[in-house]
Amino acid sequence: MTIGGPSDSSPSRNRRRDAARVKAKQLRVSQKKKDRRNKVFLQGGIGIAAIAIVVLVSVIIVNSIKPAGPGPKNMASDGALIGEGMITVLTPALQPDAKPRSSEPDPTGAVANIRIYVDYLCPLCGDFEDANTEQIAQWVDSGAATVEIHPVAILTSKSAGTKYSLRAANAAACVANYSPDDFFDFSSALFVDQPDETSPGRSNNEIKAVVSDAGVSTARSSINSCIDDGTYESWVKAATDRALDGPIPNSSVESITGTPTILVNGKPYIGSLEDPKEFASFVQQALGETYSTSTPTPTPTPGG
Repeated sequence: MTIGGPSDSSPSRNRRRDAARVKAKQLRVSQKKKDRRNKVFLQGGIGIAAIAIVVLVSVIIVNSIKPAGPGPKNMASDGALIGEGMITVLTPALQPDAKPRSSEPDPTGAVANIRIYVDYLCPLCGDFEDANTEQIAQWVDSGAATVEIHPVAILTSKSAGTKYSLRAANAAACVANYSPDDFFDFSSALFVDQPDETSPGRSNNEIKAVVSDAGVSTARSSINSCIDDGTYESWVKAATDRALDGPIPNSSVESITGTPTILVNGKPYIGSLEDPKEFASFVQQALGETYSTSTPTPTPTPGG
C-alpha cells in the first residue's frame, strides 16, 4: 500500500480550492466596499472644496463691492467748508440717496468764497497748493475768505493699481468726519512730498503717518480704522461723479473737466497756478464784482 496516493489527496485539494474561492470573494467584497468608501470621501471632498471656493469668491466679491453708506459728516456739500479761525462748518452725514446741499455764499459779498476741487495725485493741484495755501489760510483765518475743499478721485487708475487717489480722498473724508477742524491742515499735508502720477502713491500706513504729521490729535484710532476700511470710498466715487456730471451750484461752471478746478464767488480761475499774486488779484477782482452787485443802490432821499 502506498501512502498519500491520488485517491487520498483529492478531497484536500477541493477544500483548499473552496477556501481560496471564499477568500477571493471576501477580498473582492472588501475591495468594493473600500472603493465605494473612497469614492464617497472623494466626492465629499470635492463638494467641500467646491463650497469653500464658492464661499471664498462670494467673500471677495462682497468685499470688493462696498455697499453705499452714509457720507462723511461735515461734507454735506461734497466738500469741507472752512471759515474764520480755520473752523470747519459742521453738517450732518447725508444718506446715500440724499442730494448734497450746496454752501450758501456770503450774502453781503464782503467775504470771498473759494472752492477748490482737488485730486491728491494731481501734480497741478500740488503746484497750486504750494503757491497759494499760505495766503489762503491767512485770508480764511482772518475772516476775509472761506475755502471749500472738494476731494475727488479722477486719477484712481493712475497709481499702478493701488487706487491712491481714491484712498487719499477717503482719508480726507475720514478726517472731516472725525476731526473736522484738522481737515485743512491734513488736506495740505497730503501735497507735501506728493507722490508722482503713475507711481503707487502712499500706502494706507503712510497716509496714516500723514494724519499724525499734520497734527491730527482727535479720534486718531477711528480715523485710522476709517482709512483701512475704506469707509467713504463709495461716497468719494459718487461725489466725483457728481462733480464730473454737474451742474456745479452757485457758479457759471457746468461741470469740472479736470483738477484743480478753482472757483472764486462762482467764477472759474484760469490764471497761473504757481503765481500767488495773480491768484490774489483774481480773488480781489471777484470780490469787488460780487460786492458791487450785492450792495443795493441807495434810495434818493426827498429833496436830495
